[in-house]
Amino acid sequence: MGFVLALLAGASAVGICYGVLLCRGEARLPPDLAVALEVGSTRTTAVGSAVDRLGMRYAPLVLRMMGEKRVAKVRRRIDRAGNPGGLTVDRYAARRAVYGLLGFGGALVMLLKGQGVLALLLVGFGLFWIEVGIWAAVRERRDAIERTLPDFLDVLAVVVSAGLGFRQALDRVSERYEGPWADELRITLRRMDMGVSRRQAFDELRKRNDSEQVAQFVTALQQGEELGTPIVDTLIEIATDMRRTDAQLARRRAARAVPKATMVITTFMVPGTMILLIAGFFLGSGMDFGSITGE
Repeated sequence: MGFVLALLAGASAVGICYGVLLCRGEARLPPDLAVALEVGSTRTTAVGSAVDRLGMRYAPLVLRMMGEKRVAKVRRRIDRAGNPGGLTVDRYAARRAVYGLLGFGGALVMLLKGQGVLALLLVGFGLFWIEVGIWAAVRERRDAIERTLPDFLDVLAVVVSAGLGFRQALDRVSERYEGPWADELRITLRRMDMGVSRRQAFDELRKRNDSEQVAQFVTALQQGEELGTPIVDTLIEIATDMRRTDAQLARRRAARAVPKATMVITTFMVPGTMILLIAGFFLGSGMDFGSITGE
């Protein structure tokens, strides 16, 4: 056992030294980093972390192990997350390599020490830590977009009704906004400037975002274009529907919160209060507990 632990400690020391050399050397930048750089302020952090530098040389191996379908799925999830911290597919693979090595190496050490629970936690860290970060970023970005979208549509409707065309109004209003929704609009406008049709550009916008409101906006916009409905009426109707949906969701969340609060009160607060009252009653009465217990 002592020999195995010494071997693991030696391997860890070698890995640390090699990691220091990698950090001092120049790491290869991910080939799709330029995509993250052109998206916007919330999608651009080009500085590579120490974890990226440590794992970048193993990223191609991780990508080959994942396969093309899994890589494409990861790329879509990273886009939906808004490339948090400049995250790309290559950086994702690099971090999977480092976290996997740390997690499984630590789990092996914990198993040798008989710490099975800690070993399972370290395995979970190696497998899912980066996934948790992406999931949290997707949720935060979706919530930010859904908070911004109704007000944005109202302003866009006012600008369009003032006489500007839809393309020019979209460009003008997006300049006044910051955050993930403004970034997505800038991507869409760039795609249209490159010759992509408006329908295809907005289809790509819907695919990049895991949001029902964005899908509703794109669908209603395309249907209004096909049916010849005035764009101002379409925008106002979409904003109204979104606010109505938000109100319904808020009422549902409040309705779900009531049973949870009741369960917490009846399970913890009421028994705790009763224990305090009973203990205070006996302590204040000056009763001799030794006579009761016979001691």
